[in-house]
Amino acid sequence: MLDASLSAQLQQLYRDLPVTIVIRQRPSDHPKQDELTTMLADIAATAPEKIVHRVEGEGAAIPSFEVAVEGRSATILFKGIPGGHEFSSLVLAVLNSAGLGKKPDEGLQGRIRRLKGPVRLRTFVSLSCHNCPEVVQALNQMALIHPDFVHEMVDGGLAESEVEKLGIQGVPTVVSTIHENAQVSVGRAGLVELIDALEERYGAEASEAARDLPAREPYDVVVVGGGPAGASAAIYSVRKGLRTALVAKNVGGQVLETVGIDNLIGTTHTEGKKLAADILAHVRSYPVEILDNRRVEAIENGELRTVRLAGGEVLQAKSLIVATGAQWRELNVAGEKEYIGRGVAFCPHCDGPFYKDKRVVVVGGGNSGIEAAIDLAGICGSVTVVEFMNELKADKVLVDNLKKLPNTEIVLHHRTAEIVGDGSRVTGIKVVDRGTDAEKTIPVDGIFIQIGLVPNSGLVKGLVDVNRFGEIVVDDKCRTSTKGIYAAGDVTTTPYKQIVISMGEGAKAALAAFEDRIHAA
Repeated sequence: MLDASLSAQLQQLYRDLPVTIVIRQRPSDHPKQDELTTMLADIAATAPEKIVHRVEGEGAAIPSFEVAVEGRSATILFKGIPGGHEFSSLVLAVLNSAGLGKKPDEGLQGRIRRLKGPVRLRTFVSLSCHNCPEVVQALNQMALIHPDFVHEMVDGGLAESEVEKLGIQGVPTVVSTIHENAQVSVGRAGLVELIDALEERYGAEASEAARDLPAREPYDVVVVGGGPAGASAAIYSVRKGLRTALVAKNVGGQVLETVGIDNLIGTTHTEGKKLAADILAHVRSYPVEILDNRRVEAIENGELRTVRLAGGEVLQAKSLIVATGAQWRELNVAGEKEYIGRGVAFCPHCDGPFYKDKRVVVVGGGNSGIEAAIDLAGICGSVTVVEFMNELKADKVLVDNLKKLPNTEIVLHHRTAEIVGDGSRVTGIKVVDRGTDAEKTIPVDGIFIQIGLVPNSGLVKGLVDVNRFGEIVVDDKCRTSTKGIYAAGDVTTTPYKQIVISMGEGAKAALAAFEDRIHAA
């Protein structure tokens, strides 16, 4: 039952629907069928002249429905009750089906249309997963753009037998039904990563679209990366009167994967997604040209800095600020990549519920690892922390809290040698004592890797100096070894990878670029 406030918001959202939307629910004897019926009827009641709810068609074992314009075949399907984080996916499915709401720009739409069809996808989600809606909503948008594309959201909590049969142990998991339920994507992914994955799986038609892309005059500044450092650099650049573009997979960067933030000065508490939305709104309040959902393929240096994007777009700028951040570091051991999504995970908040009452290992004894272990201890049967060093590196308060928990164990001075599985899922982790070389296998059902971040500096290796960790070497004004190229945030040698520090470093990079520009004039 929708509360009065939410119902009023939906009435406002749906009042200008230009077409009639049909929500077609399949009959079912499932105990939760009435719950779904009530939800869909309440949504239809917010715009009774524009949204029609019907129960018809073949029966279904699990509550299921589809959303489509009246008279058209449905390309957006739901199997389960999209509550929790997925309620927004249902709300947007209605809005987007009517042709409203934010759409991918023409460059991205062209890449989507060129996918070789038919495309048939299912995304298995958990209603508690905060990363799942981004994937579901992106694929729903693609289903509305491509001429032969159908996407179905599946609630793994109701489709347990399918989850078990497919060996799914992480969400969101996207599978292709045309390719015998082969996994297309596992874990958090934005629109550009999903397009990349689908081009690899399905292929894409040859394109001459690059010649039709808009011609862009060189910018004063191009910022690559949309996290706190990149957003700050873009804002400070445009405030100096410089024509500025911000290129990113998504604005927010690693912040989107952060749950609680309590150390951003001036903000007692916020959530990662909320902060990312605030950052995007702040950037949009200035005349920054935002090119999001983009993947940079190459960066070249010359009289102007050149940034080449997937799909054929080319940007040029007098100054380039690299703020590409970092990504989760992998173990790079046998079995790791093979079992991602089938026992190997990186996000305890999203994937933890799959391991209820089961045995898990957390690899990494820093703050992120110990926080993950504490969270998982409330769900899992047992949690073992494996740390490479002789002691845990996390803050003492976290270590003390972990040691109070009865179902946790700590294994120090051990390196991970291999992740073991039976071909369908993880069964254990092989670790080696660094002092004695003694080897043992810990039987587990899941492994959460929490060993820090690796800088995303690959695009500029060879153009600028990097250290042995791959961090871009910068001076105290964020200048790199190459004139005209600056860098800021977690991708650099600047110590302490913190949001507040990245914001300051982005501002410094922009101010340094402006300073160098006026001195060269």
